[in-house]
Amino acid sequence: MKWFLLMLLLLIGFYYFAPSTPPLSPPQEMEPKDYMVKEPKVENGILSLIGKTERDVKKEFGSPTRIDASAYDYEWWIYHRGPSAYFQIGVMDGRVVTAFICGKDVNIKPFYIGQPLQDVFKTMPVLENVEIKLRTGTYRFELSEQDYATRPIVKIGNVYAQLYVDRFTGKISSIRLMTGETFVKMRPYELVYRGRLLNPKPLSDRRQREVEAANAKQIFDITNIIRQHYNVKPVRWHEEAAKVAYMHSKDMKEHDFFSHESPKHGDLKDRLLAANIQFQVAGENIAAHHIDGIEAVEGWLNSKSHRETLLNEQFTYLGVGVSGDYYTQDFLKLW
Repeated sequence: MKWFLLMLLLLIGFYYFAPSTPPLSPPQEMEPKDYMVKEPKVENGILSLIGKTERDVKKEFGSPTRIDASAYDYEWWIYHRGPSAYFQIGVMDGRVVTAFICGKDVNIKPFYIGQPLQDVFKTMPVLENVEIKLRTGTYRFELSEQDYATRPIVKIGNVYAQLYVDRFTGKISSIRLMTGETFVKMRPYELVYRGRLLNPKPLSDRRQREVEAANAKQIFDITNIIRQHYNVKPVRWHEEAAKVAYMHSKDMKEHDFFSHESPKHGDLKDRLLAANIQFQVAGENIAAHHIDGIEAVEGWLNSKSHRETLLNEQFTYLGVGVSGDYYTQDFLKLW
């Protein structure tokens, strides 16, 4: 029978992992305390839009492909015009407060996708700790050694550039730009502060579901862009697998566990067969407690087992499900 021929590729990983290869180290030039590099100037490109108006964005790029909800008071304007031109603009109260770029042809000078991190260390001031002073208080983010190697920060003017680095290649895979206020609301690193802690507005149940759906879409989009960066064919959306993925994320969130095997619904094979999904090969990535779907994908890229699933050439379909800050990807190769 066909059921006995089913193959299951289940790659297990964790949200925070012990790297199997040592993290990148900053070059020796960064060691002396008196080593200084000049802060680069920005005159055009996405970075110059931080703080600008909606009108400025539309004048430069036209209307977005779609608008997604976020958990941090801004809306994502998604510009998806092919894998080399993908970027997201975060707009709050009519102004740009953040951006995310992973398309290789998008102008994010002085950076670029695929740029060796060592080049950044040699030419720009990379921060070991980030101190942000706002009217509401002083906020100090402390980067761990792993953060410094895989998610370093460069400050350019009043903009904070978070560089996501593929630790297996040592190159920038994507970039997130933020204002100081947005940085504090998102809290991507350990935080010590004096004053009032800034928090995003609470989400209604309806808005929460919109944010979860937006994260799922973005995870799907960014996964395909990363696959094409590594010359792997894109996957297609699978609606039934997305429902299975969502239910697993919801199950983990509601029952406070983190595993590919649900105490009630079993492992990936059990869950797919219960949904009447026939497959040859299946693989699953899970993550928890990331600030959004963008960070979940970057985390998977930097974990050996997750990366193998993310870039597996066998898979042709993908379903993504997000519940709160639990994320699940279910990849498939169908019969």
